[in-house]
Amino acid sequence: MRLAGELVLVVDDEPNIVELARLYLEKEGFRVAEARSGEEALRLFEELHPTLMVLDIMIPEPDGWEVCRRIRSRSTLPIIMLTAREDEVDKVVGLELGADDYLTKPFSPRELVARVKAVLRRTSLSGEPRDVLHVDDLVIDSSRRKVFQREREVELTPREFDLLYTLALNRGIVLSREKLLERVWGYDYYGDTRTVDVHIRHIRDKLGDNPQEPRYLETVWGVGYKFREGKR
Repeated sequence: MRLAGELVLVVDDEPNIVELARLYLEKEGFRVAEARSGEEALRLFEELHPTLMVLDIMIPEPDGWEVCRRIRSRSTLPIIMLTAREDEVDKVVGLELGADDYLTKPFSPRELVARVKAVLRRTSLSGEPRDVLHVDDLVIDSSRRKVFQREREVELTPREFDLLYTLALNRGIVLSREKLLERVWGYDYYGDTRTVDVHIRHIRDKLGDNPQEPRYLETVWGVGYKFREGKR
């Protein structure tokens, strides 16, 4: 499983934050590049092809939300967003734009490293035997981390893939939001259950799945979600 040696692009206009992140990430064997503005972040994204981006919201020209939006429109690069406030709106907007995780400043650099490792573990190819799920008209390939709908590839973020795969693997079983947070985000994830709802909405949009008449993902009100049982 790949972890050490991966390139992490840290985007923040506060030098002390960047240096602290660099110190702890390099200590764990990661390579680190840095950007101080949105424009520089987008340029380095194109030039360096990082494995993961740590992205502050309040950066200049353009801000972190716009950087996330532009990257997510063309790439599934894992993104951990940083926010200086405990503002729920910031977190929800970041998730809506496709961020995989977020941290609130001030944060523990050890927690940042742990989050980076967790995201990369979820997005890496482990070399395990190929496992392909065929559910209705979907093909979910866990080793290549690809989803096809009637032979059309569906572009999912790493977290969206993990969520869809977990539900499909437990087809017909209702999984609570808390259980999905535990299985997909990890037992030490500190987010709230609405994080799951945001990602479910993204998956439905990409699959063309109407929540009022779901073909794939069914909401079980007051509990969680399940992948519907239907024709195989």
